[in-house]
Amino acid sequence: MSHQLSFRQDGTFTIVQFTDLHWKNGEPEDLRTRALMEMTLDAEQPDMVVFTGDVIYTGHVSPGHSECDQPAQAFRDAVSAAEERGIPWAVVFGNHDTENRITREELMQVVLNHKHTVAESGPKEITGEGNYSVELMDAGGKPAANLYFLDSGNLSPLEHIPYYNWVRRDQIDWLVNESARLNPVNQASKLPALAFFHIPVPEYQEVWDKETCYGNKYEPVCSAPVNSGLFTALLEMGDVVGTFCGHDHVNDYYGDLHGIRLCYGRSSGYNTYGREGFKRGARVIRLTAGETGFATWLRLEDGSVVSEQPVHHPGDDEN
Repeated sequence: MSHQLSFRQDGTFTIVQFTDLHWKNGEPEDLRTRALMEMTLDAEQPDMVVFTGDVIYTGHVSPGHSECDQPAQAFRDAVSAAEERGIPWAVVFGNHDTENRITREELMQVVLNHKHTVAESGPKEITGEGNYSVELMDAGGKPAANLYFLDSGNLSPLEHIPYYNWVRRDQIDWLVNESARLNPVNQASKLPALAFFHIPVPEYQEVWDKETCYGNKYEPVCSAPVNSGLFTALLEMGDVVGTFCGHDHVNDYYGDLHGIRLCYGRSSGYNTYGREGFKRGARVIRLTAGETGFATWLRLEDGSVVSEQPVHHPGDDEN
């Protein structure tokens, strides 16, 4: 059974999304990452934190640079800003969390040993670790919104297809069934839902090409090379109003495609690549009970709030 959290008495529910922390061994860069998270949490006072993957970096690094020596401890350190403040938090794994020294199952056990996590390992019979939902209740205790979390994996499982993994068909089937369970047929209308995963779906490129978007795109959309149909399933489910991913550190835009707002987070980690002048930060998401949409803004490392991101129209040349 999924965890339940509640909207505030004023009808709001605020989520801070941290993404791509790439925590390793507590290097000075990691401590800057923690300072950014602490500043953001103290400023925003959120009801929940979501880490959208690559919380730790267990890949091989260049000579002279240390890879993550103790993944379990690195993960505990990476989430401690939320845990120590007693803020409920969720996580989806990215492609770098379990490359070496720890498996997804082992890392999920580290997650579940935390007091304030609302993550779950999810059904054992489907692909991935950490496919689960969280229900949001209104101040009166009635279901008001849902959050879906999906494991987008690491690398392609097929030898002849290079590059990144995709959310698989058994996960999509589970998600569709979960949506049906949380939205009984006798309900007047479907409860709004948000979906979180690490690797973007190909439609993130489509929304940039075809619709007005808000924010920056400084690198390619590094989705899987095949389309697994996740976005179509979300459309057919009819409850998801927004998706949130990470993975591409210098993209932070969002845009509306067929009624679903596809959003990137804002990369939060210093122990990894970035772009000169592109400050680290976090995406903040605010739901209001009884409303289907959501508000979103960025909080950057210098404490500033970006509520209006630059507009990109289809056909604009810069990317």
